[in-house]
Amino acid sequence: MLKKTILGLVIGVVLVGTAYLAAAQRGPGRRGPRGPGGPGAAPATIESSPIAKTDAEEKILGVLQDMDENQRRGMMNVPKEDGRLLRLLTETIGAKHVVEIGTSNGYSGIWFCLALRTTGGKLTTHEIDEGRASLARENFKRAGVDDIVTLVEGDAHEEVTKLKEPIDLLFLDADKTGYIDYLNKLLPLVRPGGLIVAHNMSPRQADPRYVEAITTNPDLETIFLHMHATGVGVTLKKRG
Repeated sequence: MLKKTILGLVIGVVLVGTAYLAAAQRGPGRRGPRGPGGPGAAPATIESSPIAKTDAEEKILGVLQDMDENQRRGMMNVPKEDGRLLRLLTETIGAKHVVEIGTSNGYSGIWFCLALRTTGGKLTTHEIDEGRASLARENFKRAGVDDIVTLVEGDAHEEVTKLKEPIDLLFLDADKTGYIDYLNKLLPLVRPGGLIVAHNMSPRQADPRYVEAITTNPDLETIFLHMHATGVGVTLKKRG
């Protein structure tokens, strides 16, 4: 009797495992014979939207929404989800100084400022194009964060050599072949426990020299996120 019971349990486990394996092979969003809540599989994705905690945050999110809908063309802005990631990383590490290479119209910078408002920090952002820099200033002002932003116009490869303050988070979103130069010049300023975040890290876009630099240096720890889209590399400068 005991042997039959054990055999029944084993068969049950195998059947359940086979069903889950079949569901996994079908892929997300494909309908299966049975699932939680009735027929059909679970949703392909789980999504969320930003929820404003204060009136000031609601105002900033409104500006970001307007920029997303009306200014994205030609601006090479990060996707909304990547912007939310930048805000999350900045606030999580309590960043006081974020340095951004590639301001564009200020979209990613405003996501940074959402966090910097709460950490008491500031943003230093670099843009080579005069027209985009002008538009960014307007957007920073209407979002009400211009008082914590320093926008530097000019070639960032030259301008970053003027930076002297410690950096909590360095964001690279400009010329991809220039990432290695920005890293070499600014890594000494990134504090231990700080982050280097690089956008457009998909295999099609990433500079192999930069990838090698952030994945072979024992002082750094790197993971790659959102690789189904444009790709984001998040690198920790280790402590100790």
